[in-house]
Amino acid sequence: MPQGDKSAYTAKQKRQARHIAESYEDRGVPHDEAEARGWATVNKETGGGNLSGSGRGKPDTHVSSSRGGRAHKSGSFEQRSAAARKGWDTRRARERAAGKV
Repeated sequence: MPQGDKSAYTAKQKRQARHIAESYEDRGVPHDEAEARGWATVNKETGGGNLSGSGRGKPDTHVSSSRGGRAHKSGSFEQRSAAARKGWDTRRARERAAGKV
């Protein structure tokens, strides 16, 4: 199979790569780079082409899409809640010091 041939990929994998590439393009990445990133992501998650006779058998990992578009979460729920309370208290204290309240 020549390099760049996508015949070993399932329709689902091709669709995933296309959607990932479109997402990158929406964020301003050039078309060729977005397409390369899309296929790299599909390869990382699925281990390459999954059509019959193309090395099937490894489970999909979904490591690249585990965040699902959410912002990076640092720390546990309790840590994030404590940081939010601290920010609220800081803003409230600064308003009082400025005489707004």
